Amino acid sequence: MHYAYPPRKSSNPPPYLPRSSRIPRIRRSHLRSIALLGLAIIGLIWLFSGGSKHTRRTISGKPPVVLVTVFDDRNDNSVYIRNIRENRMQYAEKHGYGTLLAKITDYDLNGSPASWSKVVAMRHALAKYPDCKYIWYLDQNAFIMNPYLKVEDYVMGASKLEGNMLKDLPVVPPDSIIKTFTHLKGDDVEFVLTQDKEGLASGSFIIKNGEWAKFFLDTWFDPLYRSYNFQKAEAHALEHIVQWHPTILSKLAIVPQRIINAYSNNEHGEQYKDGDIVVVFARCSGTGDKSCAKEAERFSQQWRTSFSRA
Repeated sequence: MHYAYPPRKSSNPPPYLPRSSRIPRIRRSHLRSIALLGLAIIGLIWLFSGGSKHTRRTISGKPPVVLVTVFDDRNDNSVYIRNIRENRMQYAEKHGYGTLLAKITDYDLNGSPASWSKVVAMRHALAKYPDCKYIWYLDQNAFIMNPYLKVEDYVMGASKLEGNMLKDLPVVPPDSIIKTFTHLKGDDVEFVLTQDKEGLASGSFIIKNGEWAKFFLDTWFDPLYRSYNFQKAEAHALEHIVQWHPTILSKLAIVPQRIINAYSNNEHGEQYKDGDIVVVFARCSGTGDKSCAKEAERFSQQWRTSFSRA
């Protein structure tokens, strides 16, 4: 039995019927409103996501340096503390520097060791002096000895840094496999630090103000590192992040210890010599013959004489 073939489709099909013109008219009437609404939503998302924060602000460099020291207000030797405070103020006033002289109890460390307060104080200084160029942290147990030396020239000048920075140096002595960069230029340095006989010495260091400084301090103070219970708290945390964060290592210059961190004796590091900018009473105790106050007595008259002549 044969069935009829279905009818062939025409090779000239009829044109599609035009759509109703009402829909385009609706779209055209709302197009501008939809576009404006979309732009408004994008703008709000950018605003609340912090997009405006990425705008780079110009730092005026006033003051050129902020000197930061955190005092242990549990120390009952008021004469010693007053002597240290006066030393900082006189040096800062001579060069037009800002100061942030804080107390350990100014900051809530959530149970972390008191030495972590230095990191918070540095972040505090950035907020208080947003236009400063450099921030110099110096431990309480130290005197500035040479009033003639200016941090921005003597330490942070690009040519000075390139001449002083120790390249291809194990970050943590004696045999760390992580070493300082060999090609780093002075203009690229954001963080200046020294070593002593035991490792990185965080009793005196300098950072350059900017977004990198905020990132670095926030990384250092991360709750994760504070929860590790490092033997030397923030000092060992610093050694960790410098070795394992290339973003930090790439901005670090390690300089000879006496440039910003000479010690009062050679037991733990390089010993102070006349003309050095600072003397640090390394590992001094609270009481006894090796107390910080006793160590300070050896240098108190010397710094005062130097400053009176400056």
